[in-house]
Amino acid sequence: MLRDIAAEQLKQYKTKSSEDAFMQEVLSDFWICCVSREASLLGRKEVLSGKAKFGILGDGKEVPQVALARFFQKGDWRSGYYRDQTWMFALGISTVEDFFAQLYADTENDPFSGGRQMNCHWATPLIDKEGNWLPQDDRYNVSADVSSTGGQMARAVGLAQASTLYRHRPELGKDLQASNAGNEVCFVSIGDASTSEGVFWEAMNAAAVIKAPMALSVWDDGYGISVPTSLQTTKQSISRLLEGFHIDENGEGIYLYTCKAWDYPGLCEMYERGIQKVRKNHLPAVFHIQEVTQPLGHSTSGSHERYKSAERLKWEVETDCILRMAEWMVDAGIATQQAIDELRQNAITYTRECKQRAWEAFINPVRIKRKQLTELIHQLPDEFHETERMKGLSAKLTSGLEVLFSEVVAIAEQIKHLLAAEFEYTDANLNSLIAEWQSEGKDAFNSNLYAEGPGSCVDVPVVRPSFSDHAETMNGYQVLNHYFDQLLGRDPRVVAFGEDVGHIGDVNQGFAGLQDKYGKERVWDTGIREWTIMGQAIGLALRGFRPIAEIQYLDYLIYGLPALSDDLASLRYRTNGQQTAPAIIRTRGHRLEGIWHAGSPMGMLLSTLRGMHICVPRNMVQASGMYNTLMRGNEPGLVIECLNGYRLKEKCPDNLDTFTVPFGSPEVLVEGTDITLVTYGSCVRIAMEAIEVLNAYDISVELIDVQTLLPFDLEHVIAHSLRKTNNILFLDEDMPGGATAYMMQQVLQEQDGYRYLDGKPMCLSAKAHRPAYGSDGDYFSKPNADEVVSVILKMVRQ
Repeated sequence: MLRDIAAEQLKQYKTKSSEDAFMQEVLSDFWICCVSREASLLGRKEVLSGKAKFGILGDGKEVPQVALARFFQKGDWRSGYYRDQTWMFALGISTVEDFFAQLYADTENDPFSGGRQMNCHWATPLIDKEGNWLPQDDRYNVSADVSSTGGQMARAVGLAQASTLYRHRPELGKDLQASNAGNEVCFVSIGDASTSEGVFWEAMNAAAVIKAPMALSVWDDGYGISVPTSLQTTKQSISRLLEGFHIDENGEGIYLYTCKAWDYPGLCEMYERGIQKVRKNHLPAVFHIQEVTQPLGHSTSGSHERYKSAERLKWEVETDCILRMAEWMVDAGIATQQAIDELRQNAITYTRECKQRAWEAFINPVRIKRKQLTELIHQLPDEFHETERMKGLSAKLTSGLEVLFSEVVAIAEQIKHLLAAEFEYTDANLNSLIAEWQSEGKDAFNSNLYAEGPGSCVDVPVVRPSFSDHAETMNGYQVLNHYFDQLLGRDPRVVAFGEDVGHIGDVNQGFAGLQDKYGKERVWDTGIREWTIMGQAIGLALRGFRPIAEIQYLDYLIYGLPALSDDLASLRYRTNGQQTAPAIIRTRGHRLEGIWHAGSPMGMLLSTLRGMHICVPRNMVQASGMYNTLMRGNEPGLVIECLNGYRLKEKCPDNLDTFTVPFGSPEVLVEGTDITLVTYGSCVRIAMEAIEVLNAYDISVELIDVQTLLPFDLEHVIAHSLRKTNNILFLDEDMPGGATAYMMQQVLQEQDGYRYLDGKPMCLSAKAHRPAYGSDGDYFSKPNADEVVSVILKMVRQ
């Protein structure tokens, strides 16, 4: 940890600070600030010299972050962004070597993302390699960063709300090793420019309403890249703009604080006072840190000299927080100027040594591979070395310039093709080496999108539904209501929330009466704010809960899609398997009435939610089994119930709370020999209607319900059916080229189903426009049984 190294550095200084613990801490903070600044300077140089691809750095924010770190306790959470390196250094979450390993995209030594995220994107492990949850109450917790500006805000609402829930249920937090009676604070950081994002305001309002212990620091450096605050923020001050949120005499609202970024003692006093209130009273606070500078500009992609005036640049030099902190230390008698100069020089030397160690750790394995390939080339027959192309490829390997792993692999691949194309020669050793390296690259960059092994929903044991002679027939919504009642009673981690979920039990009555039975800490209402509903689900799941977050209609999911796509779906991948958030997103969709209550944008979801499971049950019994599967796994999932199916009659299984639906396993609902009809959700009933008509034509249809789109038919059930029927139609309610095209690609390409075709495969989807209102609009906008019959008749007759 840098704190320990700082203590060693300070032993040589015989100042009065050696007798004063506080002064020692000040010197330690100052040294960490200097190390962080040098890391920023060196990081920029590494990018500009070509050793790294891109640098986003935390220069200018060092002093407020060491002050903040003083009050970040074990068990607390961070939901920050890519300017927080000093904070991470101060807490010991990152070493300087870690910082540079991530800058170099070092898959072996980047402890936060395994080389998958750009630098300054932090995360701490939440699960072990077996998928078991690690304790959270005895460590610093960092939820994985995203680059999308403001993306940390939604998740922060859930992380903070978890403390509120654990304060009401301290025994649960203790049992899960996730909380100490709800005393944890969620610390959030954001740049001033990003407070213009809609999610910022949505999150601040939500946190104030639910009284969540969220401490938000706004680093205000006056610019959003090149755009000044005057063009972004009313009154040119986020704290002034938030005055309407300021806590009132009834204890409603948020605490507001301001301080200058260079005022170290003022920052310490402000954070101590403010964080204590947040922790004790469970109310959010905003700390507006003003006069932040950006010595290196926004990023390594440009220079701030292009858009800042000479006067502004001069002011930034004079107002530099490290410079001003040093001046205060001298004035306060904490250190002499000579001691400060020596500390800064020692920090520079130390950081450069760390950088070099990180570079050697990254590049040495590549040098070994480079040597392997060079030696293998030398062993090839002499005549192969005479071509100009081979000479050029060999020169790349033997030049004095460093090359990356991918460049070595690419050279090997090019040599393989050169030998085969020009000399009809195959080298087994070369091919073996390439295969080994390709496998290594695949493991490094293509793994951990989903759980592999323990925690995988795909590996959940299959339990079939059982129906006794006395099994009751009821409305679909009643099946769900019985299921959610049993689930809440069985698992204390489960909470459910969303628009109209609490008091009235959701608009379709799936949770009717359950708030009264289990309380407002288990089932509750939210405002109309889809982005932060999704954020609450993510944050609560990270902290040990099993949330079921409802979006009222599938059409509205678009408003929450950034949190699902940027954050939840990519979480396991971007942390290289170190974090997961097993949130369940519940919604209803497909067909009902009108443009915004009958959507089925499945192609959009398939493209944006890789990393989540997408379940498309045909009825509410199947939906219940899918919820069971998700609950037994440790992964996030989206369940899309049939909007027009809640009042259809279904027989309720006796084992409603224990049976499971296997993921990636389609179900053959009707066996046939002439054509395979593949569909899901509400279209299953459309298909059934069409089959009744087609029976009169003596056409035998095999109907398959895919059940889940992600994963899709892992057992190749559909290709097996196609082998029998030799004809296939894909049916759904998405736009043309959406999920039907996805299913076709999966079956014909991935499953080699093209080999069994006797005729042209077809897709039947909704029309390219949004579904029109009314029964006539539905008939002519969405696929109907008559249309299915017509298409299949044409296909079979051809």
